[in-house]
Amino acid sequence: MEKEKIAVLKDIRNLIKNNQLDLLKKALHDMESYLIADMIEVLEPEGQVIVFRLLDKDEALTVFEYVEVDVQQELIQNFTDERAIEFFKQLEPDDKAALLDELPAKVASRLLLSLSKKEKELTTLVMGYQAGTAGHVMTPKFIAFKQGTTVKEAFSKIRKVADEVETIYHLYVIDAQRRLKGMINLKDLITAELDENIETIMTDAISVNAGVEDEAVSKLLQDSDLLAIPVLDNEARLIGVVTVDDAMDILEEDALNRELDKAGLSDISNQESDRSKVLIQGKLWQVWRVRIPFLLITLVGGLLAGGMIDLFESTLEQIIVLAFFIPVVMDMGGNVGTQSSTIFTRALALGQIDFKRFMRQWTREMLIGLTMGLILGAAGASVAYVWQQSFTLAIVIFIALAATITIATMLGFMIPYILTKLGIDQVTAAAPLITTVKDITGLFIYFALATLMLL
Repeated sequence: MEKEKIAVLKDIRNLIKNNQLDLLKKALHDMESYLIADMIEVLEPEGQVIVFRLLDKDEALTVFEYVEVDVQQELIQNFTDERAIEFFKQLEPDDKAALLDELPAKVASRLLLSLSKKEKELTTLVMGYQAGTAGHVMTPKFIAFKQGTTVKEAFSKIRKVADEVETIYHLYVIDAQRRLKGMINLKDLITAELDENIETIMTDAISVNAGVEDEAVSKLLQDSDLLAIPVLDNEARLIGVVTVDDAMDILEEDALNRELDKAGLSDISNQESDRSKVLIQGKLWQVWRVRIPFLLITLVGGLLAGGMIDLFESTLEQIIVLAFFIPVVMDMGGNVGTQSSTIFTRALALGQIDFKRFMRQWTREMLIGLTMGLILGAAGASVAYVWQQSFTLAIVIFIALAATITIATMLGFMIPYILTKLGIDQVTAAAPLITTVKDITGLFIYFALATLMLL
């Protein structure tokens, strides 16, 4: 997210926190609808509802159409029944169908029952087609004229229904059985004589079957420079149109999915989204279930690290100065391991981790860890030598830090990778596991070197 958006989001959160709703309403009034939608998508559920309640009715509907379907779902469930029904009724049939697909059955049934007979028929028509097809993304609201209609009669119909359809720039001609016969551009209709028959100005129409993949329709729409493409059923009857705005959304989503698939991240992206939602918005017991098991691992690891110190108690008693460097070795390894796992997580989220070439990426990270270990180990050894005037102690500190930092870097990349491949939430599991393994190995290396070289 850009710096400007982050600043706006911070201001909105502060205004909500301080209950300065008048100022928030004024700020929202000066913002573009798409920006408000962006803010709502990252706000907490309570903040989302507050923002919506402060928007004017028309602006709220526009913003609602901008936000993703999963956010629409959360908003609908957080509204009162009356408010939810009001928003739902104003959506286009294809948008209604997309939202109903995501809602729990009880909520979907309640909203569907609130529609008029005509709207219900249009919405269920779209829902009857398989997701990912032209029929499922089409809008059944369009303007079509029967053969034999005059230009004057066509204008009369347009005036009556223009507000109810998504586009009036492409008009269609059908026969008595609603089979598509041709298309008329609005420009040609405007320039025609009023008593002229519309069939004299119609052209051949590019059309698709309702079962065609939505991506194929979107590409066809993009290549043809049309604003809408008519959708036909198996009997060649006109049942809807796919508009250019829906097509662009489909192409953008498909492009993103292809990139994720190419990187092997498509399923991972969906899993991470679901896990994040549980950790941020889930019930307390759900958060405990995800986080506590791995923290228990850390607790056990801490006890084992304590046992490691006890194992080398005689070494520690003879060389007291070793105790001073214990937190240095442990903390440096912990910080480096956390740093590496954070780098992995961010790269995973951005699609920059190539699972097919992971060993090459891991080897690179290991070499980076080794070089950092040598530099930081030398720095720690210098302090030890200046303080204690012991070259042997300096060597112990140098090797211990270099080895611990290298191991921590390797673990910081490898453990999240293994957890991701196993389908385990690496965000909550990686750090405890890295800390546990790093502490035990780091302390063992440190005390083993001290015992061998200083006693």
